[in-house]
Amino acid sequence: MAGLALDQGTSGFILGADDPTSIQLFAQEVAPAVRELVTAERADPGSRAKAVQEQREVVEAGGSTALAVRPTPDPGVRLSERRLWDESTRPVAPPAPAGHVYTPHAQAVGAHLVDVHDHLRQELGQVRDLLDQVRRGVVSAGDARAVLNEMTMRQNNWTLGAYCSAYCTVVAQHHGLEDNSIFPHLRRSDPGLGSVLDRLEEEHVVIHDVVEGVDRALVNLIQHPGDFTELQQTVDLLTDTLLSHLSYEEQNIVEPLARYGFYPGQV
Repeated sequence: MAGLALDQGTSGFILGADDPTSIQLFAQEVAPAVRELVTAERADPGSRAKAVQEQREVVEAGGSTALAVRPTPDPGVRLSERRLWDESTRPVAPPAPAGHVYTPHAQAVGAHLVDVHDHLRQELGQVRDLLDQVRRGVVSAGDARAVLNEMTMRQNNWTLGAYCSAYCTVVAQHHGLEDNSIFPHLRRSDPGLGSVLDRLEEEHVVIHDVVEGVDRALVNLIQHPGDFTELQQTVDLLTDTLLSHLSYEEQNIVEPLARYGFYPGQV
């Protein structure tokens, strides 16, 4: 951002996010650092590199070799008899390098993925509550369909994962990284993550189909009211696959994201 202000004359930046953690991080860390870099460079041309290094040293002074954020464990309970993947075949990310220091910013990057996943878990609870309301006649199947279509899990389409579809797109626009999304960046940063990222992408496609299955079940209920069997089965299958996937993704991606960021040069 400092480079855009100094080299391109950009006078303002808009944060395209409504997450409190991102807003706080932008206001308390990113914006002040950018202002300081720009001020230093304009007062003393050529000082940008020195100022960047000084900023890095200040941040790293408060760093830690322990990653504070903890991935959410798999609940371990399965509601559906169907299994859309074999969890025992999931690859595991390579261990983090010994002694790596996580800056406060890096800690926040890792935590943000968990925050977004928690939002999806909350939406899953809303889906299950909708099923109960439809069964009790409080909400029609058509109204439930409309609510489902507004949810993040439906809008994101799972093409780049829960996080990338919303946040990474904004980041790409603001930083000129349109061709770089989260997974390609992680692949370049650590080739050892390749098999994990392949598996996550495969599971994203599966979950997209499961979400679509809930919608189809609602349509069928509209056409054939009274039989909730299919809808219950699809919602249970969504619960199993989504909670399993989110936990697996956090266990393997939170730490690399804290180490490498969501895009080049973020941490």
